[in-house]
Amino acid sequence: MISRYILGNSPARPATVPDKPKACQMPVLDNLTTLIRKARSASYPGALSTSVLHIEAMPLVPKPDIPFLKTSEEEDLHDALFEAGLYLARQDAWGTLGDRIRTADVNRATTPGGVPEADILAEGARADAVTAATRAVSLGDELGAVSITNDMQLVLDETNFDHGVAYVVATAHIDIGWAWRGEGWRQDIPAAHRAAFFRHFKSAGALIDRYDAFELDSPMLAAVRCALLSSETRPRIRASDDYEDLIDLAPGIAKYMRALGNHMLPRWFGSYERLDHEARRTMERTADIWGAGGYTWTYLDALSVDDDAFALLDAELFCSGLRDILTRQSDQHTANVFAAYTGTALITNGVNLDARKQIAACFDWIVTDHLTEVHPRVWYAAKGVWASRLDDQDRLAKGRQRASAALTRHARGLAPLTAPLADDA
Repeated sequence: MISRYILGNSPARPATVPDKPKACQMPVLDNLTTLIRKARSASYPGALSTSVLHIEAMPLVPKPDIPFLKTSEEEDLHDALFEAGLYLARQDAWGTLGDRIRTADVNRATTPGGVPEADILAEGARADAVTAATRAVSLGDELGAVSITNDMQLVLDETNFDHGVAYVVATAHIDIGWAWRGEGWRQDIPAAHRAAFFRHFKSAGALIDRYDAFELDSPMLAAVRCALLSSETRPRIRASDDYEDLIDLAPGIAKYMRALGNHMLPRWFGSYERLDHEARRTMERTADIWGAGGYTWTYLDALSVDDDAFALLDAELFCSGLRDILTRQSDQHTANVFAAYTGTALITNGVNLDARKQIAACFDWIVTDHLTEVHPRVWYAAKGVWASRLDDQDRLAKGRQRASAALTRHARGLAPLTAPLADDA
């Protein structure tokens, strides 16, 4: 039924999802279909790049050759899961799809970098419908967008309200709601668009209210409840409790702690004091899994999007958390995320310069002790999505450029450009 929204003429092909090696278990819902753009814009080659950073002749070289990968294990599995969800939806195999999503959710299955597999399967499953609805939104066609979600509701009825399928439908409503709202200031959004946003969020909420996340042992359902905070009339009151429920269900999934930190910013539902409080509280509640890592995970995205979030940051605790995380989750995706942040994305000026200096200094041991391959897309994304219109090859080139510059400085024994008051730049 949803297959009538397929774009293009090429037949879908089933994706083979490789067995994921067991790893230490580890972002709530992503904004509107970043994966759709990714799936539509490029077909990633599976072979490693021959591009290698050659720095043998430089002094104090900790690692003479670090391979630059065109695509990583994380990206390959991400794409395979997305395509699997897309294929099953196009085949109207919703019973099979719901079972796969529920199984991944209850097993807390994640990619090596810690993204819940249930999230990616569901994103692929709703991709065609959301893309078609977004096109209707761009034309101001609310009836067209509603008809698509009505068709998805029929699928849910046919699967006897399988909560794996319900998750797909609810998150489709959320994606389409955000498409109506956009990312502008509230006062700049047309009243009709705001109304459509709230209608879709209300539909998602009514659907999720049919299920008990704890009874079903389902963090994905609890994650939807957190994603719906944006439409609540008094979200500040509920935010901490809703995220506490979510993290209690899946303390090993870092995506949820990162989302908590972002939502604790003043621009959302909190304050800098509340952000620090929740980071410390989350660290205490997840210490058996992450050590001090819960503090770092909660702060990580908040620091990336709001420079004033450094104000109350305990840098020693944050850096200890970095070490604890990489001790427990040693995959190369995570190592690249932290290397890119400390080596290229950290801003050198602003509040709490001492904290920035300590965090920038972590780049040395992250590269020396943990980084064995470079994932250019991670380095590209580390400095924000302002240039997301670039095609994939340009993103790869920009990511390689950033990583190469940072690693070359490191090989020469120079402080990273992210270090405040560096006199060797």
